[in-house]
Amino acid sequence: MDYSRDKSVSGHSVTVRETIIVTPSEIEGATAYEVSGTTADCVSLALSGALFSWSKPLLVISGINRGSSCGNHTFYSGVVAGAREALICGVPSLSISLNWKREESQESDFKDAVAVSLPLVTAAIRDIENGVFSKSCFLKIEIPTSPSTNKGFKLTKQSMWRSAPNWLAVSANRHPSSAAHFMSNQQSLGLQLAQLSRDASAAGAARRITMRRQNVEVESVGAVKSDNKVKKYFRLEFISKEEEEADEDLDFKALENGFVALTPISLCPQIESDILTAASGWISGALMVEQ
Repeated sequence: MDYSRDKSVSGHSVTVRETIIVTPSEIEGATAYEVSGTTADCVSLALSGALFSWSKPLLVISGINRGSSCGNHTFYSGVVAGAREALICGVPSLSISLNWKREESQESDFKDAVAVSLPLVTAAIRDIENGVFSKSCFLKIEIPTSPSTNKGFKLTKQSMWRSAPNWLAVSANRHPSSAAHFMSNQQSLGLQLAQLSRDASAAGAARRITMRRQNVEVESVGAVKSDNKVKKYFRLEFISKEEEEADEDLDFKALENGFVALTPISLCPQIESDILTAASGWISGALMVEQ
């Protein structure tokens, strides 16, 4: 299953007051659907039995995401939420993200990222079938920007790193859906006024509508007035920031250094030492078998 719009920063949100749309999708060798909701919706629906006849699949793989999910971005990440939702439902899962960089990454990097991830996927399926795969956490896999030249796999801890949020004030012209909705409301209001005022001439009604349109164009540069309320528009961008003297075992640092960062994520706030030890042993064994 897939979600039809980019929901890579939707977090673990779910759709509860709206209807989502499910559309068949052509993928060779698979029964596939596109889902209009969030990533968590996608996984929850797939595991519910409402769409597929199965009770539960063997493994859920969420990704590959275009962009890393390191540090506090884990909380924003839709791809991580997909794996977390599967774990909540009792199904083992992996989340996979590619550290995509504008002007540097290429679409072919996704194919290389798949090749890098396959040993872990194969080992996970084998150990799930043997009943020895961890049920207390899922594995977050972070692929470096150049997957084919990675320095190897590295067990990491989740960091507190995140890009710096930067909110920018924008005009209504850069927010077409809201601006169009506002224009529609204003035109409708003008027509209603003309209809109610039978004594008004057609020219007078036209002038009122024209004036309203002009007001919209002027006011939309900074803010838009509607029902005596001023609407302002903002857009969020994340800016990369440098981290000084970070622990080499943190997820973002390992990724930055060219490693494939493997981070066990539990539903509990903290990863206990025994979980970390178990994950370390499993990763070492899985990679040793594949070699």
